[in-house]
Amino acid sequence: MNKGDLIRRITAHLSDVLAAGTKAVRTTSDAATDPDSKAENKYDTRNLEASYLARGQAFRVAETMEALREFESMTARTFAPGQAIGEGALVSLRGADGTFHYFIGPAAGGTEVDVDGIEVMVITPSSPLGAMLMRRKTGDKCELHPGRPASAVVIESVA
Repeated sequence: MNKGDLIRRITAHLSDVLAAGTKAVRTTSDAATDPDSKAENKYDTRNLEASYLARGQAFRVAETMEALREFESMTARTFAPGQAIGEGALVSLRGADGTFHYFIGPAAGGTEVDVDGIEVMVITPSSPLGAMLMRRKTGDKCELHPGRPASAVVIESVA
């Protein structure tokens, strides 16, 4: 899998999320300030609810903008055989449920993209899974849920 292509796909996905979020903020802000949505009585809270929603959406847009900037400035990092996992690593984990692919990114944890038919999820070093994987190497065994044997995985590859 080409890591440069993966980063471009993540960037494209974040651009789409940003465009949709910006549109949602505009729509919600318009609803909050529309004279027709003026409270009809003391129990009518449509304006207030719309303004809270707009604020939350604006916060999400700001987070997405920051994540997009971080991925746009990111370069594909190459990991040598035996090198420990770090930010920029593409990690494959094999367990009882199959093989899963994760990209250790600076932000946008939970983002999923498809590259050549392979689903890759972005995780950050601060997430529980990301923190567990940091500084481990190919071949290391980990327990996703300590104490549960079925949650054991092997780090199949680090690229």
